[in-house]
Amino acid sequence: MKLYIKYMVSLRCKMVVKDELKKLGLHFIVVDLGEVEVMEDLTQTQHDILKEALLRSGLELMDDKRSVLIEKIKNVVVEMVHYADELPKINFSDYISEKLHYDYTYLSNLFSEVKGMTIQQFIILHKIERVKELLLYEELTLTEISYQLQYSSVAHLSNQFKKITGMTPSQFKLLKYKHRKPIEDI
Repeated sequence: MKLYIKYMVSLRCKMVVKDELKKLGLHFIVVDLGEVEVMEDLTQTQHDILKEALLRSGLELMDDKRSVLIEKIKNVVVEMVHYADELPKINFSDYISEKLHYDYTYLSNLFSEVKGMTIQQFIILHKIERVKELLLYEELTLTEISYQLQYSSVAHLSNQFKKITGMTPSQFKLLKYKHRKPIEDI
């Protein structure tokens, strides 16, 4: 049985879900970002207990098909931008469409309707958060970060960074408190 979980965007979230499934005596096959496959069918009682336990941890068990699809789109973007060694060489729209087996126009319209922003805007917000993270590590130059995140140039990255954050990457690096948003809040 597949379960879909909202706000499940990190390894820590996966650990929480695994713990809750074990407490209920459920055996999981796969625990991925936003998606869990368990061997058993859940009883209504198990479903309710799991839903409550996940809510206490800031996660949400989803039943609505549209919400599930939105969450899948978000998880593909998070995985692509934050956890992949390198971004896909194809257009993001083609990549998302291939991963989810849906027409991109349908996904895009649904996402915009529900989230109030385009998938492209959502990707940009995540790329900027990833830039902030990489700047904090101070292991890569801005040129290397630009290349890694597939910006056409350092100037393009800098312009997008300033448009989103109100400051340049250099100004961000000089801040004593470097404000980053948790992935689930983007």
